[in-house]
Formats: sequence, structure tokens, C-alpha cells
Amino acid sequence: MEANRVYNFNPGPAVLPLEVLKEAQAELLNFSNSGMSIMEISHRAKEYEEVHNKAKADIKELMKLGDDYDVLFVQGGASMEFAMVPMNFAIKGKRGNYVLSGSFATKAYKEAEIQGVGYIAGSSKANDFRNIPKQDEIKLSDDAAYLHICYNNTIYGTEYHYIPETNGVPLIADMSSDMLSRPIDFNKFSLIYAGVQKNLGPAGVALVVAKKSFIENSPENIPTMLRYNTYSKKNSLYNTPPAFCIYMVGKVAAWIKKQGGLTAMADRNAKKAALLYDVIDNYSDFYRGHAQKDSRSFMNVTLRLPTEELEAKFIAEAKEQKLCGLKGHRSVGGLRASIYNAMPYEGVKSLADFMEKFYQKNK
Repeated sequence: MEANRVYNFNPGPAVLPLEVLKEAQAELLNFSNSGMSIMEISHRAKEYEEVHNKAKADIKELMKLGDDYDVLFVQGGASMEFAMVPMNFAIKGKRGNYVLSGSFATKAYKEAEIQGVGYIAGSSKANDFRNIPKQDEIKLSDDAAYLHICYNNTIYGTEYHYIPETNGVPLIADMSSDMLSRPIDFNKFSLIYAGVQKNLGPAGVALVVAKKSFIENSPENIPTMLRYNTYSKKNSLYNTPPAFCIYMVGKVAAWIKKQGGLTAMADRNAKKAALLYDVIDNYSDFYRGHAQKDSRSFMNVTLRLPTEELEAKFIAEAKEQKLCGLKGHRSVGGLRASIYNAMPYEGVKSLADFMEKFYQKNK
């Protein structure tokens, strides 16, 4: 780790690969010999067009998707996607079906509910969102327009380890906090979206990957910028896109390819998560993990200590060791370590070692 850097466990905006940050720094004043920053170049210029299209191509390559899928860059973050999904697809008397597995899954459902088209197909709320609902706990309505799931729950530290079977009903997933973290069969999804600031880039853009046939006929009675086909028809260039964010997402995608792709990411992420879960399991009387073992996230490790005073002490002492961003979400408290793709193994090992020492001193 560089002398003036910390290990950043923030949930989002979150850690970015140091190599990517250095590349962006080196190009900041003179991108591609243009004499301008990427932030100053026209979004219609050839230099930017190459960045834009390469980012799309690399993402599709990583996901092993063909020409029947498109990659879109949409502003408004995942929170705007919550509203766009029912606007575009819960139409003609059909309802959006939702599995409630945490805070953001619930927020997505509420946007459909506002529009009068929401249906709860499954929920783990009664268990304080400690688990992902199982396949047999998901009951689709007869008028289901789609099934929406939140693949990784940042606040509660749970993650899907299976792809729900929908029997032909389109499957939509919010993958904001685990996008491109492991290989799965992305072809089973009709639409995936992700606010990139957790695992792929800086805040300011939502990545959408969708079947072209699913998004080609957006309703004409909704605002232009809320139609998915506005973005697909114009290559996400209908208006000025968040160019710097897309540039950074493209660099992160290229970095993932350089590391060995999603298989390599999955192996690294599993090893990092195991370091922390092993400490939690070894000292379960002190470190109380929130998620049930079969639903544990590889991206966000959530836990409580015996008292809030100990939690405050843990956070303060960890920061002194350059282990930052470990405070749990304000709605649930406790501790949370976000260990996204860009978090190095050494950072998680440092945290695991600190947890061991903290236990020995405070048990």
C-alpha cells in the first residue's frame, strides 16, 4: 500500500483499483494526445466514441453476452432504475413482481407500488433480512410482467447464490454492489442494472445490460429520458452522457480483463471474504455476523459486537491502522466491511488480523 493511501472499506463511493486511478491521473490533462482532458472533449468526438464503445464491448465480453444484448449508460443511479423498470415493463395490466431481500429491494418495490403495479413475490423481512429467500419461497403472480431481485444486499450483507427460475417471466436484477464480481449465466436475465459507484467506478452513472428485444419498445407515454429505447437507439448518446464516469468504468472493465476476468475475480473475492468470515465464526460469541451462512455476501461483510461502545472503539482504532469506512449503515448500525473487486487481499488480511487482536484485547 502506498504511504498516503488507506484501505478503503466504504460501501460506495468505494475503492477503485490503484492502477486505474494512476492511469486516469496520467491522462487527466492530455487524453489521447488531444491536448484536453476526457472531461473537456465533446461526446461526439472520435476520441470519446472509442472510449464509449470499448467500455461497452469489454463489459459484454466479460459477461459472455452476444449481439442480442446491449449495454446502456444511464444517469440517475440505481434509484432512477427503480422507477424506470415498472414504467417501461409493468404495463398492459401486468404487475412487477419483487423479492424483498433488503433495503434497496424494498425501495425498488415501493417505486412500483407508487405506480400501482407492484406485487411482493417473496420476502425475508420477517427474518430481519438475514437470508435470501429460497426458490420455493418465491411465488409469482399470474399477471407478472417481470421478477425483480436485488442480487447483493449492501446494507445487510446477503447475496444470491442461485438464479431464480421464473418459467419464462423476464428476470431483472439490481447488481449495483456485485456487478462483474463473479461469473454467472447472465443470459438468464432480461435486464441487469447497477449504480457503478460500488464496484465499477465513480458515482454518476448506472450501467444497464439488457436484451435488445426486451427494451426496444418502451411506452411512448412516459418521458423520453425514462425510456430504455431512447438509450438503445442512440447508443446512450441522446444527450451528453456522464463521460468521465463511463471512461472510468471502461478502465475498470479493462482492468478486470487484465486480472483474468470474472473467474479470477470470483476466486480472489471468495478468498478475501473467507478471511473475515473465519474470524467471525471462530469468535462467534464476540463477532456476530448478520447474514445466515448460506446467504453470506462476498462483497459486504456485516456484523455486530457485544455493545455499541465496543463498535465505536473498533471503528476508531481501525482507522488509526488505516482501515477506514467500517461503520455499518445508519439504519442498522454495527460494522460493515465492503471488499469489492478493487480491495486487495492484503487490505482484507490487515482487517482480519486487526479483528483477531481486537478480540484478544476486548473479549
